Amino acid sequence: MKYSELMEKIKSDKTVSNAQLAVITHYLQVFDTEQRAFYEKEAKKLMNGTGKYAGNITWDVPFPAPKKPKFTFIDLFAGIGGMRIAFQNLGGKCLFSSEIDLAAQKTYEANFGEVPFGDITKVNEKEIPDHDVLVGGFPCQAFSIAGKRCGFKDTRGTLFFDVARIIKEKQPKAFFLENVKGLISHRSGKTLEVILNTLREDLGYIVPDPRVMNARNFGVPQNRERIFIIGFRKDLGITEEDFSYPETTDNTKCIADIMEKNVVSAKYYLSTKYLECLEKHRKRNEAKGNGFGYEIKDIKGVSNTIVTGGMGRERNLIIDKRLKDFTPVTHIKGEVNREGIRKMTPREWARLQGFPDEFKIAVADVQAYKQFGNSVAIPAIQATAENLIEKIIKDKK
Repeated sequence: MKYSELMEKIKSDKTVSNAQLAVITHYLQVFDTEQRAFYEKEAKKLMNGTGKYAGNITWDVPFPAPKKPKFTFIDLFAGIGGMRIAFQNLGGKCLFSSEIDLAAQKTYEANFGEVPFGDITKVNEKEIPDHDVLVGGFPCQAFSIAGKRCGFKDTRGTLFFDVARIIKEKQPKAFFLENVKGLISHRSGKTLEVILNTLREDLGYIVPDPRVMNARNFGVPQNRERIFIIGFRKDLGITEEDFSYPETTDNTKCIADIMEKNVVSAKYYLSTKYLECLEKHRKRNEAKGNGFGYEIKDIKGVSNTIVTGGMGRERNLIIDKRLKDFTPVTHIKGEVNREGIRKMTPREWARLQGFPDEFKIAVADVQAYKQFGNSVAIPAIQATAENLIEKIIKDKK
């Protein structure tokens, strides 16, 4: 049976919750592995008569798990699965995913055939399957720095603590953590100090110095800097010097390379009134000595970092003069501008992050912008992860 058909049967029971769907879909994903024991008992109860299809699923989703995986991983703070795509491309099988945002869960399920579990703070680390690599882009929060060692206890009350407790319990061979560049200077470097001391001293992992990587150096036309933190379990014998971050693979791409091939809807073109408001806003900022305002990018260049919120779109406007029908398709003040100034589309934002065009956008535009703005640049993740995986696959322990 096709995955989509089975889920239609299961979802026809209106009482089934996302938490229950998480159990069912995780069970289906790992049915052919020993890890199914983590989900089997509860999944069988929930599936009722549909359980007979569990071992014979046709995965009609864009990004099914590899049939013969080389390693396993878990996907924490999973968002819409950018890191999952990178690790699956390298031959990894995901055994567990967690994401609290319901709209992101919807997009994730549409693309991978798996509903992530919700709030990670409520997940028992003992109930997570054993895995080779822990993957996650945890939010940056202020940590306590009262302890002299700035270690494990000082992370309590933060989401990094949940990463740490899972590493402590499951002892994966390696981890890959991603965060904003600002983590380096957060609380004058104290936050990063706590994180590294926890990983190195309390958890006993070999952690090479973190590196800030820019997506524009890895085949996407976006200026996006993120810090990557890599670690290896000490008994593997991998030293800090053994691991190296990747060099630039491709910095030639420009915005024109990711633009829609066909004329986009007039709804993406700014109204004359909206443009007037943006111009006034920028002038007010400039008068105060602030340079922050809307920006029209040269399509032969690269975009600013895409982020959530309206300003993420307004700082990445482009000129596209292919539109000929200026009839508004939404309620706007004024009329559609004739200069060709428009927002990038959600699909263009997906491409700025390296998402393949097969990736399903399962939500409305507002949510889609938020999801891609919160996601990761897949090619930068994958290039770095490739170097990590090479080390643990060589290890035979």
